[in-house]
Amino acid sequence: MNAPHDLPPRLLARDRHHTLGEQLAARFAERIQQRTLQAGARLPSVRECARQHGVSPSTVVAAYDQLQAQGLVEARRQRGFFVREAPAARGAPPAAARRTGLPAPVDATALIRGMFQNQLGHVGPGLGTLPEPWLDSSLIERALRRTLPQAADALRYGDPAGDPPLRAALARRLGGDLGIHCDASQIATTIGATHALDIIARTLLHPGDAVLVDEPGWAVEFARLTRLGMRLLPVPRGPHGPDLAVMERLLAEHRPRMYVTVSVLHNPTGQSLSLATAHQVLKLADAHGLTIVEDDTYAWLAPNHAPRLAALDGLQRTIYVSGFSKILAPNWRVGYVAAAPALIERVIDTKLLMTLTTPALLERAVAWCLDQGLLRRHAERVIERLDGARQRVMRLAEDAGCRFVAPPQGLFGWVDTGVDTDRLATRLAAEGWLTAPGSLFHAAPRPSSLMRINFASSLELRFWQAFAQARRGLKAHPPESGV
Repeated sequence: MNAPHDLPPRLLARDRHHTLGEQLAARFAERIQQRTLQAGARLPSVRECARQHGVSPSTVVAAYDQLQAQGLVEARRQRGFFVREAPAARGAPPAAARRTGLPAPVDATALIRGMFQNQLGHVGPGLGTLPEPWLDSSLIERALRRTLPQAADALRYGDPAGDPPLRAALARRLGGDLGIHCDASQIATTIGATHALDIIARTLLHPGDAVLVDEPGWAVEFARLTRLGMRLLPVPRGPHGPDLAVMERLLAEHRPRMYVTVSVLHNPTGQSLSLATAHQVLKLADAHGLTIVEDDTYAWLAPNHAPRLAALDGLQRTIYVSGFSKILAPNWRVGYVAAAPALIERVIDTKLLMTLTTPALLERAVAWCLDQGLLRRHAERVIERLDGARQRVMRLAEDAGCRFVAPPQGLFGWVDTGVDTDRLATRLAAEGWLTAPGSLFHAAPRPSSLMRINFASSLELRFWQAFAQARRGLKAHPPESGV
């Protein structure tokens, strides 16, 4: 007699649309959603499941990874995979309630509010971070327990520049892994990378100053600089980096003081700066007295050997920014700035005026993760899992009528949907699905058929079914003026 968690004994069949792992995951998902597999039920071991269904263990691992990414199962150390408790049982609103009331992502603030409002559900490809099941809560718990004996440090202000052990660990990481050689005294910690970017702007810019930005680029950075009173000068972003001819013309005509850019795994296109373009950008910066702020938020998801402007420039005209919320946890707001010695002192002065200091215990926990090599191993696991998710989402997106306009890399994909994604996003938001329409990624928002998707949070077939239905509706009733 079969155990309660056994699936029907029919064998899986290969087809050109769905891998064996996807089919196996779909079978388990169906039984979980129909509650024939109850919360807390243990799934068969990888070896036993492979025997039952006549597949390889790697196929079973791929299926279980998909179920975990969809939030249907959880892995318990040394015990196996178990069906997760239903969201309603954990005190969250029922699924029908979660699928209504999301704000339409008409601007950066609305997009972020949508992430916060529906973070207990599967919010779709508009998410800007890794899904919760992809994160290592045990790593965070171990790191915090390690720092608790030093809790007395929280009774006083920390070092204005940031926790010394973390800054020393960051100097080793930057020099050893990324080729950005600097002393710990050239690093200041912040409350996340966004805070670091804000400190830099407040230190070096004044209202009315012109700032070069990538286009497409990140809506939050556009909104933040605009609220500070800056004039945004968009530079078209291509497969190898910024359009150098446009950049040179803008430098000559407007004399901008700063260029804010994402060199590696650019948001939203996923593209990375080529070495040749990096050299040309630095030559233009030197010729025009330009300061470059390099936002390397996705550093842990990118190859160490990818060209960084700060490594090529030695932090002479560049300021390097990164953080840990994209790899450790969204709420772990630890970021940092690396800059030339004279400039870092000005950055610390601004930090003192804005926040006085940063949480030393959190920073020390990050330092421990770095020094023990645990963060590196976690990042390697995430990258491997992201590679698998990317392949699946590419098939789902293309089957739903999308076309990738940039080679899929990193966390984000940049796709052409063939319809106005503002209208599409509004329709999907009404059903509880959060998307990131292309208009958000322009300095001056305008209608677009492009959309950014998060490969890690776009695995649900239900989203792509809702997407395809909304897309068909828009194609059947296009706006009078078109996209």
